[in-house]
Amino acid sequence: MPRTLTFLGIESSCDDTAAAIVRAGRGAPEILSNVVDGQVDLHAAFGGVVPEIAARAHTEKLDLCVMQALDQAGLTLRDVDGVAVTAGPGLIGGVLAGVMCAKGIAAGAGLPLVGVNHLAGHALTPRLTDGLAFPYLMLLVSGGHCQFLLVRGVDEFTRLGGTIDDAPGEAFDKTAKLLALPQPGGPMVEREARTGDAGRFRLPRPLMDRPGCDMSFSGLKTAVLRTRDALIAEHGGLRVADRTDLCAGFQAAVADVLAEKSRRAIAQYLALSPAVPAFAVAGGVAANQTIRAALEQVAAEAGLRFVAPPLRLCTDNAAMIAWAGIERFRIGLTDDMTLAARPRWPLDQTSPGMLGSGKRGVKA
Repeated sequence: MPRTLTFLGIESSCDDTAAAIVRAGRGAPEILSNVVDGQVDLHAAFGGVVPEIAARAHTEKLDLCVMQALDQAGLTLRDVDGVAVTAGPGLIGGVLAGVMCAKGIAAGAGLPLVGVNHLAGHALTPRLTDGLAFPYLMLLVSGGHCQFLLVRGVDEFTRLGGTIDDAPGEAFDKTAKLLALPQPGGPMVEREARTGDAGRFRLPRPLMDRPGCDMSFSGLKTAVLRTRDALIAEHGGLRVADRTDLCAGFQAAVADVLAEKSRRAIAQYLALSPAVPAFAVAGGVAANQTIRAALEQVAAEAGLRFVAPPLRLCTDNAAMIAWAGIERFRIGLTDDMTLAARPRWPLDQTSPGMLGSGKRGVKA
Protein backbone atom coordinates (compact mmCIF):
# COMPACT_ATOMS: atom_id res chain seq x y z
CA MET A 1 0.00 0.00 0.00
CA PRO A 2 1.27 3.52 -0.77
CA ARG A 3 2.33 5.64 2.16
CA THR A 4 -0.25 8.22 3.23
CA LEU A 5 0.93 11.68 2.19
CA THR A 6 -0.46 15.08 3.10
CA PHE A 7 0.67 17.96 0.91
CA LEU A 8 0.23 21.69 0.97
CA GLY A 9 -0.35 23.12 -2.51
CA ILE A 10 0.21 26.73 -3.56
CA GLU A 11 -1.05 28.29 -6.80
CA SER A 12 -0.47 31.87 -8.02
CA SER A 13 0.07 31.67 -11.77
CA CYS A 14 -2.53 34.26 -12.84
CA ASP A 15 -5.16 36.12 -10.82
CA ASP A 16 -6.22 33.56 -8.21
CA THR A 17 -4.23 33.19 -5.00
CA ALA A 18 -4.82 29.68 -3.75
CA ALA A 19 -3.69 27.19 -1.13
CA ALA A 20 -4.97 23.71 -0.39
CA ILE A 21 -4.31 20.58 1.64
CA VAL A 22 -4.69 17.19 -0.06
CA ARG A 23 -4.20 13.80 1.56
CA ALA A 24 -3.65 10.57 -0.39
CA GLY A 25 -3.19 7.09 0.98
CA ARG A 26 -4.99 3.78 0.71
CA GLY A 27 -8.35 5.01 -0.52
CA ALA A 28 -9.43 7.87 -2.72
CA PRO A 29 -7.54 11.13 -2.26
CA GLU A 30 -9.14 13.71 0.04
CA ILE A 31 -9.21 17.46 -0.44
CA LEU A 32 -9.04 18.62 3.17
CA SER A 33 -9.19 22.30 2.23
CA ASN A 34 -9.15 24.37 -0.94
CA VAL A 35 -8.87 28.14 -0.48
CA VAL A 36 -9.10 30.43 -3.51
CA ASP A 37 -8.89 34.21 -3.18
CA GLY A 38 -9.80 35.78 -6.51
CA GLN A 39 -8.83 39.19 -7.84
CA VAL A 40 -11.74 40.01 -10.15
CA ASP A 41 -12.50 43.30 -8.40
CA LEU A 42 -8.88 44.43 -8.61
CA HIS A 43 -8.75 44.07 -12.40
CA ALA A 44 -12.35 44.90 -13.34
CA ALA A 45 -11.62 48.49 -14.37
CA PHE A 46 -8.85 47.42 -16.76
CA GLY A 47 -10.74 44.87 -18.85
CA GLY A 48 -8.23 42.12 -18.08
CA VAL A 49 -5.56 40.96 -15.67
CA VAL A 50 -2.82 43.51 -14.91
CA PRO A 51 0.33 41.48 -14.11
CA GLU A 52 1.82 44.01 -11.67
CA ILE A 53 -1.42 44.29 -9.69
CA ALA A 54 -1.80 40.50 -9.65
CA ALA A 55 1.75 39.97 -8.40
CA ARG A 56 1.32 42.48 -5.56
CA ALA A 57 -1.97 40.88 -4.52
CA HIS A 58 -0.39 37.42 -4.48
CA THR A 59 2.41 38.71 -2.25
CA GLU A 60 -0.11 40.15 0.18
CA LYS A 61 -2.45 37.13 0.26
CA LEU A 62 -0.33 33.98 -0.06
CA ASP A 63 0.55 33.55 3.61
CA LEU A 64 -3.06 34.26 4.60
CA CYS A 65 -4.36 31.65 2.16
CA VAL A 66 -1.88 29.09 3.47
CA MET A 67 -2.98 29.73 7.05
CA GLN A 68 -6.66 29.45 6.04
CA ALA A 69 -5.99 26.17 4.25
CA LEU A 70 -4.24 24.71 7.31
CA ASP A 71 -6.97 25.98 9.66
CA GLN A 72 -9.79 24.57 7.51
CA ALA A 73 -8.01 21.21 7.37
CA GLY A 74 -7.44 21.28 11.13
CA LEU A 75 -3.70 20.80 10.64
CA THR A 76 -0.39 22.52 11.27
CA LEU A 77 2.78 22.37 9.20
CA ARG A 78 3.96 19.54 11.47
CA ASP A 79 1.20 17.41 9.93
CA VAL A 80 2.29 18.11 6.34
CA ASP A 81 4.64 15.85 4.38
CA GLY A 82 5.58 18.23 1.57
CA VAL A 83 4.97 21.53 -0.20
CA ALA A 84 3.97 21.66 -3.87
CA VAL A 85 3.92 24.94 -5.77
CA THR A 86 3.15 26.12 -9.29
CA ALA A 87 6.55 26.95 -10.77
CA GLY A 88 5.15 27.93 -14.18
CA PRO A 89 3.90 28.67 -16.71
CA GLY A 90 2.14 31.91 -15.87
CA LEU A 91 2.58 35.59 -15.13
CA ILE A 92 6.11 35.65 -13.84
CA GLY A 93 5.49 37.99 -10.91
CA GLY A 94 2.74 35.80 -9.51
CA VAL A 95 4.63 32.56 -10.12
CA LEU A 96 7.71 34.01 -8.41
CA ALA A 97 5.66 35.08 -5.40
CA GLY A 98 4.29 31.56 -5.01
CA VAL A 99 7.67 29.87 -5.47
CA MET A 100 9.34 32.11 -2.89
CA CYS A 101 6.51 31.53 -0.41
CA ALA A 102 6.79 27.76 -0.88
CA LYS A 103 10.56 27.85 -0.51
CA GLY A 104 10.25 29.75 2.76
CA ILE A 105 7.73 27.29 4.15
CA ALA A 106 9.70 24.25 3.01
CA ALA A 107 12.97 25.57 4.42
CA GLY A 108 11.46 26.74 7.69
CA ALA A 109 9.49 23.54 8.31
CA GLY A 110 12.08 21.15 6.90
CA LEU A 111 9.71 19.82 4.26
CA PRO A 112 10.33 18.47 0.73
CA LEU A 113 9.65 20.98 -2.06
CA VAL A 114 8.01 19.96 -5.35
CA GLY A 115 7.71 22.33 -8.29
CA VAL A 116 4.63 21.65 -10.43
CA ASN A 117 3.80 22.64 -13.99
CA HIS A 118 0.45 24.44 -13.76
CA LEU A 119 -0.76 22.61 -16.87
CA ALA A 120 0.18 19.27 -15.34
CA GLY A 121 -1.97 20.21 -12.36
CA HIS A 122 -4.97 20.50 -14.68
CA ALA A 123 -4.00 17.41 -16.68
CA LEU A 124 -3.68 15.20 -13.57
CA THR A 125 -6.88 16.45 -11.92
CA PRO A 126 -8.98 13.52 -13.31
CA ARG A 127 -6.78 11.17 -11.29
CA LEU A 128 -7.56 13.19 -8.16
CA THR A 129 -11.31 13.30 -8.77
CA ASP A 130 -11.97 10.04 -10.62
CA GLY A 131 -8.86 7.86 -10.28
CA LEU A 132 -8.27 7.60 -14.04
CA ALA A 133 -5.64 5.11 -15.12
CA PHE A 134 -2.95 5.96 -17.65
CA PRO A 135 -3.12 6.52 -20.55
CA TYR A 136 -6.06 8.84 -21.04
CA LEU A 137 -6.86 11.62 -23.46
CA MET A 138 -7.03 15.12 -22.02
CA LEU A 139 -8.38 18.31 -23.52
CA LEU A 140 -6.83 21.13 -21.53
CA VAL A 141 -8.88 24.19 -22.36
CA SER A 142 -8.39 27.39 -20.39
CA GLY A 143 -7.83 31.10 -20.60
CA GLY A 144 -4.27 30.79 -21.79
CA HIS A 145 -3.95 27.27 -23.17
CA CYS A 146 -5.76 24.78 -25.37
CA GLN A 147 -4.25 21.43 -26.29
CA PHE A 148 -5.02 17.77 -26.65
CA LEU A 149 -2.70 15.62 -24.56
CA LEU A 150 -2.05 11.93 -24.29
CA VAL A 151 -1.41 11.58 -20.56
CA ARG A 152 0.81 8.51 -20.35
CA GLY A 153 2.24 9.07 -16.87
CA VAL A 154 2.80 11.59 -14.11
CA ASP A 155 5.51 13.28 -16.17
CA GLU A 156 4.73 11.89 -19.64
CA PHE A 157 2.62 14.05 -21.94
CA THR A 158 2.29 13.90 -25.73
CA ARG A 159 0.58 16.78 -27.47
CA LEU A 160 -1.71 15.77 -30.34
CA GLY A 161 -2.66 19.32 -31.27
CA GLY A 162 -3.50 22.71 -29.88
CA THR A 163 -4.34 26.28 -30.68
CA ILE A 164 -2.02 28.13 -33.03
CA ASP A 165 -3.12 31.53 -31.71
CA ASP A 166 -5.70 32.54 -29.09
CA ALA A 167 -6.85 30.04 -26.51
CA PRO A 168 -10.65 29.67 -26.20
CA GLY A 169 -10.72 31.39 -22.82
CA GLU A 170 -8.79 34.31 -24.25
CA ALA A 171 -11.23 34.50 -27.15
CA PHE A 172 -14.16 34.49 -24.70
CA ASP A 173 -12.59 37.34 -22.74
CA LYS A 174 -11.88 39.38 -25.87
CA THR A 175 -15.39 38.76 -27.20
CA ALA A 176 -16.84 39.97 -23.90
CA LYS A 177 -14.73 43.11 -24.15
CA LEU A 178 -15.89 43.71 -27.74
CA LEU A 179 -19.50 43.49 -26.56
CA ALA A 180 -18.94 45.70 -23.50
CA LEU A 181 -19.52 42.84 -21.06
CA PRO A 182 -17.71 42.82 -17.71
CA GLN A 183 -14.81 40.52 -16.92
CA PRO A 184 -14.27 37.66 -16.42
CA GLY A 185 -15.55 37.28 -19.93
CA GLY A 186 -16.21 33.55 -20.12
CA PRO A 187 -19.07 33.39 -17.60
CA MET A 188 -20.55 36.64 -18.95
CA VAL A 189 -20.64 35.40 -22.55
CA GLU A 190 -22.14 32.09 -21.41
CA ARG A 191 -24.83 33.92 -19.43
CA GLU A 192 -25.76 36.14 -22.39
CA ALA A 193 -25.79 33.15 -24.75
CA ARG A 194 -28.52 31.40 -22.74
CA THR A 195 -31.18 33.69 -24.22
CA GLY A 196 -29.56 34.13 -27.64
CA ASP A 197 -30.19 32.58 -31.05
CA ALA A 198 -27.05 30.64 -31.95
CA GLY A 199 -28.15 30.29 -35.56
CA ARG A 200 -28.72 33.95 -36.37
CA PHE A 201 -25.09 34.74 -37.24
CA ARG A 202 -23.13 32.09 -39.09
CA LEU A 203 -19.70 32.64 -37.63
CA PRO A 204 -16.66 30.75 -38.98
CA ARG A 205 -15.33 27.46 -37.62
CA PRO A 206 -11.57 27.97 -38.24
CA LEU A 207 -9.32 25.09 -39.39
CA MET A 208 -12.20 22.63 -39.69
CA ASP A 209 -11.07 21.93 -43.25
CA ARG A 210 -7.50 21.22 -42.15
CA PRO A 211 -6.63 17.69 -41.02
CA GLY A 212 -5.32 17.10 -37.54
CA CYS A 213 -6.17 18.49 -34.13
CA ASP A 214 -4.80 22.02 -34.32
CA MET A 215 -7.21 24.88 -33.65
CA SER A 216 -7.49 28.63 -34.20
CA PHE A 217 -9.78 31.10 -32.47
CA SER A 218 -8.34 34.48 -33.44
CA GLY A 219 -10.32 34.64 -36.69
CA LEU A 220 -13.53 33.81 -34.87
CA LYS A 221 -12.98 36.74 -32.54
CA THR A 222 -12.36 39.00 -35.56
CA ALA A 223 -15.62 37.80 -37.14
CA VAL A 224 -17.47 38.82 -33.99
CA LEU A 225 -15.86 42.26 -34.21
CA ARG A 226 -16.91 42.74 -37.84
CA THR A 227 -20.45 41.54 -37.17
CA ARG A 228 -20.72 43.88 -34.20
CA ASP A 229 -19.52 46.85 -36.26
CA ALA A 230 -22.00 46.05 -39.03
CA LEU A 231 -24.85 45.90 -36.52
CA ILE A 232 -23.83 49.20 -34.94
CA ALA A 233 -23.66 50.85 -38.37
CA GLU A 234 -27.09 49.49 -39.29
CA HIS A 235 -28.96 50.20 -36.05
CA GLY A 236 -26.94 53.04 -34.52
CA GLY A 237 -25.91 50.83 -31.62
CA LEU A 238 -25.84 47.26 -30.36
CA ARG A 239 -29.25 46.06 -29.23
CA VAL A 240 -29.67 43.54 -26.42
CA ALA A 241 -30.87 40.85 -28.84
CA ASP A 242 -27.87 41.48 -31.08
CA ARG A 243 -25.52 40.95 -28.16
CA THR A 244 -27.16 37.78 -26.88
CA ASP A 245 -27.31 36.31 -30.40
CA LEU A 246 -23.65 37.14 -31.01
CA CYS A 247 -22.68 35.49 -27.73
CA ALA A 248 -24.72 32.40 -28.58
CA GLY A 249 -23.25 32.19 -32.08
CA PHE A 250 -19.71 32.63 -30.79
CA GLN A 251 -20.14 30.00 -28.09
CA ALA A 252 -21.67 27.55 -30.57
CA ALA A 253 -18.72 28.03 -32.95
CA VAL A 254 -16.20 27.33 -30.19
CA ALA A 255 -18.15 24.24 -29.12
CA ASP A 256 -18.32 22.95 -32.70
CA VAL A 257 -14.57 23.36 -33.23
CA LEU A 258 -13.69 21.67 -29.94
CA ALA A 259 -16.12 18.82 -30.62
CA GLU A 260 -14.79 18.08 -34.12
CA LYS A 261 -11.16 18.31 -33.08
CA SER A 262 -11.95 16.05 -30.12
CA ARG A 263 -13.28 13.40 -32.52
CA ARG A 264 -9.97 13.46 -34.35
CA ALA A 265 -7.92 13.32 -31.16
CA ILE A 266 -10.02 10.40 -29.90
CA ALA A 267 -9.31 8.49 -33.10
CA GLN A 268 -5.56 8.88 -32.54
CA TYR A 269 -5.91 7.93 -28.88
CA LEU A 270 -7.93 4.79 -29.59
CA ALA A 271 -5.21 3.63 -31.99
CA LEU A 272 -3.14 2.97 -28.84
CA SER A 273 -5.75 0.41 -27.69
CA PRO A 274 -5.97 1.70 -24.10
CA ALA A 275 -7.32 -0.84 -21.63
CA VAL A 276 -9.87 1.56 -20.14
CA PRO A 277 -10.36 4.37 -22.67
CA ALA A 278 -11.28 7.73 -21.18
CA PHE A 279 -11.57 11.30 -22.40
CA ALA A 280 -11.09 14.02 -19.80
CA VAL A 281 -11.44 17.77 -19.95
CA ALA A 282 -10.01 20.35 -17.56
CA GLY A 283 -9.32 24.06 -17.37
CA GLY A 284 -11.53 27.07 -16.86
CA VAL A 285 -13.41 26.76 -20.16
CA ALA A 286 -14.44 23.25 -19.10
CA ALA A 287 -16.87 25.00 -16.75
CA ASN A 288 -18.89 26.17 -19.76
CA GLN A 289 -21.98 23.94 -19.80
CA THR A 290 -22.58 24.14 -23.57
CA ILE A 291 -19.00 23.15 -24.35
CA ARG A 292 -18.97 20.45 -21.69
CA ALA A 293 -22.19 18.94 -23.08
CA ALA A 294 -20.78 18.91 -26.64
CA LEU A 295 -17.62 17.13 -25.49
CA GLU A 296 -19.59 14.63 -23.42
CA GLN A 297 -21.64 13.74 -26.49
CA VAL A 298 -18.50 13.20 -28.57
CA ALA A 299 -17.13 10.85 -25.92
CA ALA A 300 -20.41 8.93 -25.77
CA GLU A 301 -20.43 8.52 -29.56
CA ALA A 302 -16.95 6.98 -29.37
CA GLY A 303 -17.78 4.78 -26.38
CA LEU A 304 -15.32 6.50 -24.06
CA ARG A 305 -15.76 7.31 -20.43
CA PHE A 306 -16.06 11.10 -20.09
CA VAL A 307 -14.55 12.79 -17.06
CA ALA A 308 -14.89 16.46 -16.20
CA PRO A 309 -13.84 17.75 -12.77
CA PRO A 310 -16.31 19.55 -10.52
CA LEU A 311 -16.64 23.19 -11.55
CA ARG A 312 -14.60 24.38 -8.55
CA LEU A 313 -11.65 22.31 -9.78
CA CYS A 314 -11.90 23.45 -13.41
CA THR A 315 -10.63 26.94 -12.72
CA ASP A 316 -7.24 27.61 -11.13
CA ASN A 317 -6.93 26.07 -7.69
CA ALA A 318 -4.27 24.70 -5.36
CA ALA A 319 -5.82 21.27 -4.75
CA MET A 320 -4.67 20.19 -8.22
CA ILE A 321 -1.17 21.46 -7.42
CA ALA A 322 -1.02 19.59 -4.12
CA TRP A 323 -2.20 16.42 -5.87
CA ALA A 324 0.32 16.79 -8.70
CA GLY A 325 2.99 17.31 -6.04
CA ILE A 326 2.00 14.04 -4.37
CA GLU A 327 2.11 12.24 -7.70
CA ARG A 328 5.56 13.62 -8.49
CA PHE A 329 6.88 12.94 -4.98
CA ARG A 330 5.79 9.32 -5.18
CA ILE A 331 7.97 8.73 -8.24
CA GLY A 332 10.95 10.53 -6.73
CA LEU A 333 10.63 13.94 -8.40
CA THR A 334 11.50 16.69 -5.93
CA ASP A 335 13.21 20.08 -6.07
CA ASP A 336 15.56 22.13 -3.93
CA MET A 337 16.09 25.83 -3.26
CA THR A 338 17.28 26.36 -6.83
CA LEU A 339 13.71 25.86 -8.11
CA ALA A 340 13.06 28.69 -10.58
CA ALA A 341 9.84 30.43 -11.60
CA ARG A 342 9.17 29.90 -15.30
CA PRO A 343 6.86 32.07 -17.44
CA ARG A 344 6.84 29.36 -20.14
CA TRP A 345 6.94 25.62 -19.61
CA PRO A 346 5.50 23.29 -22.27
CA LEU A 347 4.22 19.96 -20.98
CA ASP A 348 5.37 18.12 -24.09
CA GLN A 349 9.11 18.76 -24.20
CA THR A 350 9.68 16.91 -27.49
CA SER A 351 7.10 18.35 -29.90
CA PRO A 352 7.88 21.59 -31.77
CA GLY A 353 6.54 24.75 -30.19
CA MET A 354 3.18 25.92 -31.55
CA LEU A 355 3.15 29.53 -30.40
CA GLY A 356 6.70 30.61 -31.05
CA SER A 357 9.56 31.17 -28.68
CA GLY A 358 12.09 33.72 -27.60
CA LYS A 359 14.51 34.36 -24.77
CA ARG A 360 12.01 32.90 -22.30
CA GLY A 361 11.49 29.70 -24.27
CA VAL A 362 8.65 28.08 -26.18
CA LYS A 363 5.17 29.19 -25.13
CA ALA A 364 3.40 25.91 -25.86
